[in-house]
Amino acid sequence: MTEAAELPQAPEEARTVFGEFFSEAVRYAELLADAGVKRGLIGPREVPRLWERHLLNCAVLSEVVPEGVTVCDVGSGAGLPGIPLALVRPDLKITLLEPLLRRTNFLQEVVELLGLDHVTVVRGRAEEVLGTLPPVHVVTARAVAPLDRLAGWGVPLLRPYGEMLALKGDTAEEEINGARAALTKLGVVDTSVLHVGEGVVDPLSTVVRVEVGESPGGVRFAAKRAKAARVGRTRRRR
Repeated sequence: MTEAAELPQAPEEARTVFGEFFSEAVRYAELLADAGVKRGLIGPREVPRLWERHLLNCAVLSEVVPEGVTVCDVGSGAGLPGIPLALVRPDLKITLLEPLLRRTNFLQEVVELLGLDHVTVVRGRAEEVLGTLPPVHVVTARAVAPLDRLAGWGVPLLRPYGEMLALKGDTAEEEINGARAALTKLGVVDTSVLHVGEGVVDPLSTVVRVEVGESPGGVRFAAKRAKAARVGRTRRRR
């Protein structure tokens, strides 16, 4: 059995990015390196690069998230990017959406241990909670699925004129080009590639921004939302 990798000391950039919540960020890193590995939420080889590749890479997403908005982190997994974002942006109201029980258990433990009162954990798939979760201003995601499939899950959860922010890699432009037809059907009106984290991460974090118009998800999902809302009203009257 190989010896577990040791979590490196937090870099100076982490103190700057997380500020008054630096100690909470350290605690989260420790949880990922211990329980996160034991429960199979992250691979042991990721532990030495937890700060640069994961926590900081996700935290700098805050540069492009508007103030005081609602956020749904789709396929949150071990809480990336949702929890680093929550640590640097207490002004946000964040939902961590994750279908697997062992992951939602971990997320709930982290939220309680770190005292993240502005974060809610919901177990479910995006397509299952459509119409039951209030529409949000911003959907976030990281390493969940190719852009066309990810947009099919995330875009319908948005409010009109909301945006999806997906952390992607070097193929971001290619993914956008390959997904244009699907994005148009989902009511997307604009896409762009952003690079964030100047002076914090190297290479910079790549973010695909997908902006929607007045009908997030297009006609098909508008009908789904309306049906889910009717069912919800019926249940509340019983």
